[in-house]
Amino acid sequence: MIVLKGIIKQYADVKALREVDLTVADGSIYGIIGRSGAGKSTLLRIMSLLESPNQGEVFYNGERVDTLRGRDLLLRRRKMGMIFQNFNLLSSRNVAGNVAYPLEIAGFHKKHIHERVDELLELVGISDKRKARLRELSGGQKQRVAIARALAVNPEVLFCDEATSSLDPQTTRAILGLIKDLHDKLKITVVLVTHQMGVIREVCEEVAVLDEGYIAERGTVKSVFDAPKTAAARELVYA
Repeated sequence: MIVLKGIIKQYADVKALREVDLTVADGSIYGIIGRSGAGKSTLLRIMSLLESPNQGEVFYNGERVDTLRGRDLLLRRRKMGMIFQNFNLLSSRNVAGNVAYPLEIAGFHKKHIHERVDELLELVGISDKRKARLRELSGGQKQRVAIARALAVNPEVLFCDEATSSLDPQTTRAILGLIKDLHDKLKITVVLVTHQMGVIREVCEEVAVLDEGYIAERGTVKSVFDAPKTAAARELVYA
């Protein structure tokens, strides 16, 4: 579904990504892991079209997308959902209002928005929190709101940027279980960026190890975890 070819991204004199090639199969759960500063978030921003590479190409389903601008870029971004470590929710809105926000931006009718919000809250297991304020929610419940919002406009791919890093272990397992269930039910492609090996083990099928802007190693989770071939992968596996 997603193909990156020769991606280079540089900020001033810092090269964040160096000749990155990556392929994410349609319907897969793909993990990207690396230490802090390895380039994970930059890679995710390139994949999600929030930034453009200095060099290289990004393709979705065979269509080059890194050159899109204006309305074409906006329409492509609407096919992507994103969840973050810090939730990125609107404190001025209640749970339903947060989930409704992308639907309002997209111009859906109020009746459709109301029905879709109910459907999504049921899907992520917090239908009883529809009118709750964010301050009344736990971290896990806030992340469920964020997941519902990310799925609002039926995206083709769900990007998860350190989505469980601020959660306790029990809540992390629950959120990972939810992501896997949603992947299975909705047949959605998931790209999960993390520094936590346990997260990759729990839900991912394939993994790429990022090190100083390079893809140090890639393959199935089993092959990389059972017999890491590079120092970067061994450091993460045996840490």
